[in-house]
Amino acid sequence: MATRGRPRTFDPDTALRQALDLFWERGYEGTSLNDLAQAMGIASASIYACFGSKEDLFRQVMALYGTTSGEPPRRALRAEPTARAAIHAMLRATADQITGPGTPHYCMLILAAPTGAVENHEVREFLADLRRDMRTTIEDRLARGVTDGDLAASPAGLEAISRYYATVVQGLSIQARDGATRAELETVITCAMAAWEALTSEPEVFVAARSGARSRCRNG
Repeated sequence: MATRGRPRTFDPDTALRQALDLFWERGYEGTSLNDLAQAMGIASASIYACFGSKEDLFRQVMALYGTTSGEPPRRALRAEPTARAAIHAMLRATADQITGPGTPHYCMLILAAPTGAVENHEVREFLADLRRDMRTTIEDRLARGVTDGDLAASPAGLEAISRYYATVVQGLSIQARDGATRAELETVITCAMAAWEALTSEPEVFVAARSGARSRCRNG
């Protein structure tokens, strides 16, 4: 009869949450396996046995992040009745999450591993894939608005509009990390939503706005 291994003396869900907190505070490269062992209250061998490598653990942490702190912006996109309201609510939910009390003021998808050692390229690509998925989710919500009839097919293109608002989301995270308050981020959101009409207007209005922008650039 095979010998059974020792039963776990820790709760994997609690340990994963502790790992999330540490990765969020220090980023991927700033967090060592020893740091994780101390924060999770378990031996490095137990981390490997339960979660795999540091990269494996980080991927599980990001899945947890996506269903907790990362979920409100996606929920806002799903829940609001019009595309415009959904984008506005997504931006506000993002600002709420990245300036909330008790957590670092940035989005892990954006700043947990923006640059670093060559050997961590796969981690950065993993995060880039998650960010690309968020942009696609925004574009899908815009397409739903076209289908529902509350958004006209824009000459700017749904991909371009979704990329613009994904860029705003990423910029909010950087601003929050650098100390911007919730109220200051709200001013950014107000400006971003002021661009909605130009981005989603009928062709002749859009063309006029684009021509005006080119003229200002030449004269500026």
